[in-house]
Amino acid sequence: MILLALAVALGLSVWMALAWAYQRAVGNGGWTDVFWSFGMGGAGIACALLPLDAGPPGPRQWIVGALIGLWSLRLGTHLFGRVAGSAEDPRYAAFRREWGQSFQPRMFGFLQAQAVSGALLALAILVAARNPAPGLVWSDLAAIAILLCAIAGESLADRQLAKFKTYPPNRGKVCDVGLWGWSRHPNYFFEWVLWLAWPVMAIGPSPLSGAWPWGWLALIGPAFMAWLLIKVSGVPPLEAAMLKSRGQAYADYQARVSAFIPLPPKS
Repeated sequence: MILLALAVALGLSVWMALAWAYQRAVGNGGWTDVFWSFGMGGAGIACALLPLDAGPPGPRQWIVGALIGLWSLRLGTHLFGRVAGSAEDPRYAAFRREWGQSFQPRMFGFLQAQAVSGALLALAILVAARNPAPGLVWSDLAAIAILLCAIAGESLADRQLAKFKTYPPNRGKVCDVGLWGWSRHPNYFFEWVLWLAWPVMAIGPSPLSGAWPWGWLALIGPAFMAWLLIKVSGVPPLEAAMLKSRGQAYADYQARVSAFIPLPPKS
């Protein structure tokens, strides 16, 4: 299992190096998000299905592989449609201005850090898929429900934002409809919810039994993803860019709408 984790980490490093080369060639850093989404899908499927022994993959492994593949395909194709033919994502445009002449070397380091982050997240998928408990139990079904709800919620948030942007009178306005009226980043929230499923599946219905001690590693997934989204590469750079482009309208939006967890807006 350790060798598989190392192989996945190496594969993600090479994949994100290709992402760096592509974004440099086309001059749009947003393509790296597309690469990361598909790369995490491939890493997750490998963690779930590549053989570690002579036996074929079990039902839990097939379920994990299918669900992480579904997540990756949905998110990757959504990002592909958003990036293709569009201006550079505000986060990367801000990095380009801030880093200046050192943008490309710093971008390479940033993407390699994303590869390391992806390898840590893949550990959660690995230990969930490899839980040796026989058959499927209620914790597996709960994890499947969490995953499907998270994918549906993220997809709904993306569709609501896209629909808002296509209406000409909304040009330059802040989206505060639907889920966006309860959370400033509902897509990030549901992305985080998805990673809660892996500990549920990995630890199982009897957390104190010690049946699968490796399962506790799956807690890395939601903890690390929350830190990334809330403190590092998600909310902070995007909100800085939105404040710069939307000004007081976005500041007012910040004052009345929860940053992450969907909550009723303040009056």
